[in-house]
Amino acid sequence: MKYKILILLLTAAIYYCHAGTPGIVLNQCGFYPYGPKIAVIINSPASDSFYIVSADKKDTVFKGELRPPVQSSYSPAVTRIADFSSFTQTGKYIVYVKGLPSSAIFSVNDNVFEALTAAALKGFYYQRSAMPLEEKYAGQWKRPAGHPDTRVLIHPSAATVTRPAGTVISCPGGWYDAGDYNKYIVNSGITMGTLLSGYEDFPDYFAGLQTNIPESNNQLPDLLDEILYNLRWMLTMQDPDDGGVYHKCTNAAFDGQVMPGVTKLPRYVVQKSTAATLDFVAVMAQSARIFRQFPSVLPGLSDSCLDAAVYAWKWATLHPGIAYDQSAINASFSPPVTTGAYGDHFFTDERFWAAAELFTTTGKDEYLPAINAYPIHQLQLASWSNVGMLGCYTLMRQYRSAEPTSQNIPYDLIRDQLFSFAGGLVTNGGNRAFQTMMGQSSKDYIWGSNAVALNQSIALINAYMMSDTTTYLKAALSNLDYVLGRNATGYCFVTGASSKSPLHIHHRPSRADGIAAPVPGLLAGGPNPGMQDKVPYPFADPETAFIDDGKAYACNEIAINWNAPLVYVSAAFEALQRKAALSRE
Repeated sequence: MKYKILILLLTAAIYYCHAGTPGIVLNQCGFYPYGPKIAVIINSPASDSFYIVSADKKDTVFKGELRPPVQSSYSPAVTRIADFSSFTQTGKYIVYVKGLPSSAIFSVNDNVFEALTAAALKGFYYQRSAMPLEEKYAGQWKRPAGHPDTRVLIHPSAATVTRPAGTVISCPGGWYDAGDYNKYIVNSGITMGTLLSGYEDFPDYFAGLQTNIPESNNQLPDLLDEILYNLRWMLTMQDPDDGGVYHKCTNAAFDGQVMPGVTKLPRYVVQKSTAATLDFVAVMAQSARIFRQFPSVLPGLSDSCLDAAVYAWKWATLHPGIAYDQSAINASFSPPVTTGAYGDHFFTDERFWAAAELFTTTGKDEYLPAINAYPIHQLQLASWSNVGMLGCYTLMRQYRSAEPTSQNIPYDLIRDQLFSFAGGLVTNGGNRAFQTMMGQSSKDYIWGSNAVALNQSIALINAYMMSDTTTYLKAALSNLDYVLGRNATGYCFVTGASSKSPLHIHHRPSRADGIAAPVPGLLAGGPNPGMQDKVPYPFADPETAFIDDGKAYACNEIAINWNAPLVYVSAAFEALQRKAALSRE
């Protein structure tokens, strides 16, 4: 047995020395005093002990024993676990193992994710289109406005009798989707749904969260101010003549690696689609419900959102199967469009989510058939192409509240399926080598794998809120630990969050602004063995297929639908940590 363990450790040593991965990986932001605290030792030396040492390296404050080696299922890595959950003293520390470089400095404190939450939410401000980012809000990342989108052309694929090809419309504002300068309704859908759900679940926390944006200190929480900036753009993407929603506002081709607004290429709205329209319905219905709480601040907005949602629902009912097929569009229309497709050919999940939001906002039974038609037993993790989980969260939120509920909705079945989904994550255990729920299988490591981890956390947090079972919450925390550094790459994947965060993200402003540091608060996609960008990665194993290279868009791009669950999860822990006894009273 000892010989086998030695062979495993020697293999890991060779592998990780070549990779340049640090020997001790952990959540580089830190831990709550009474929460779980785990570091993972990669390429462990013969020592069986680890130490918690003050950040100035003057005092050793804790000693523990490493757990036996574990072979990872997703790379040659062999790991040992350093568990110091019993250590509760606040302060700044490092983990030390003899023969290895010290870990990154981390904190133990009662609000350990407060700065992270603010930075992740502020990341959306840096993605704003059509407005200048002033120095007093953006710091060194200030920039002129780009893409005013006040003269946008109707693409031939979107032409109607009342709006023929070449018609000029205005659709300013909104967020740039990712590392590019285009705006997509489908991806805005899950992004907005996640952020709006964050507000509905944790309104008191978000009421006090300040992010230094132009709207700070007005009568709305900064989260809602930021949501409003994209919501108003989304409203412009609805055709007022029929209620359908354009799939995207875009250049015909991607801009080069330049600052926003440098190029003056024509902008288009492209084909209406069923997926975009139903995602629009859901967002507008949920927004109507939230913004009707602020009638004096935003008079008429709630009604406008609900009217837009109902109008779009009628279009989607008349056009139940219009998929966005970019290849087919380009075969029939000019100019060809080669920007992000967000194509989706299955709309049961979008229809369910839209109906769930409309029913919750209006209480009208006409939306029940679409809710009841959804195959709850086939529930999948939330993603831009599968938004059914968002509808479940909304219905369970209603179920948990004092609001009247319908006897015609299978609330118990939805609850049981959510528990089954969350319980499956916990039971399977994920990546044992790194003690995370992330890594249920190699399929977790896809394009945007960090969003997989965080959306798993959202499912687990919702299970916690339905049960008060802390097992779910601690499982959710393990995935946030993963994103913040407890992973096989050793990266904290949020820009500006730690001493080892990505510096060369695939993000045009960060690459073109002449500033060494990238725009802060943005979440890189994470390990992706698909490597669709064709950049040479050091390793192709699922959990190590990452490179901090601006050309590596398959693993190192940022996207609004990845930042949104980061905001939700980090805020959830800040809101729930005292109830869950993770911090001091």
